[in-house]
Amino acid sequence: MLLARIFPFFFIILFPNTAVLKENTKKLWPTLLEKNNFVLIRHSLAPGFGDPSYFKLTDCSTQRNLSNQGKIQSKKIGLIFKKNKIKKAYIYSSQWCRCLETANLMKLGEIKELPLLNSFFGKFNQRNTYINRLKNWLIKNNKKMPLVLVTHQVTITGLTGYFPNSGEIVFVNIGPKNNFKVYGTIKTD
Repeated sequence: MLLARIFPFFFIILFPNTAVLKENTKKLWPTLLEKNNFVLIRHSLAPGFGDPSYFKLTDCSTQRNLSNQGKIQSKKIGLIFKKNKIKKAYIYSSQWCRCLETANLMKLGEIKELPLLNSFFGKFNQRNTYINRLKNWLIKNNKKMPLVLVTHQVTITGLTGYFPNSGEIVFVNIGPKNNFKVYGTIKTD
């Protein structure tokens, strides 16, 4: 029974959506100034898988954190935004240290912690609850532009069906039926 509930998740991991636009990324940036468009960013490179069993949200030393390469990648993400004329943004981040550090190193403005972006990796049976709450928040708050959300792979995949790399910028549109569609990505590794 448990396998039946988690199998779709592993199917997404093994066979991610590859039909995402990879064409001219210059065309993606102006879309962030349009209503219903935003970006999700998977935190930069933090080697490992999941977090240790002694993980504490308020103690970064108990978490998987950014490597030196991940810190450089985070700065690069910020430079990519600035190069494309996005010098400030509304930035929300998961409360995990690797997400907050990614957002801080991007230097695009004030960062607000948003628990709705937290990982549910260890609580996969609560996936629908997490994703539905995030969808509702996004539908109500999509007027803030450009909107940047720094989060985890499980959150991005749960919301969009797309499996991002570390530090990947995922452009998302909220459609007329409140469906969430990836319309472009930029890999930063």
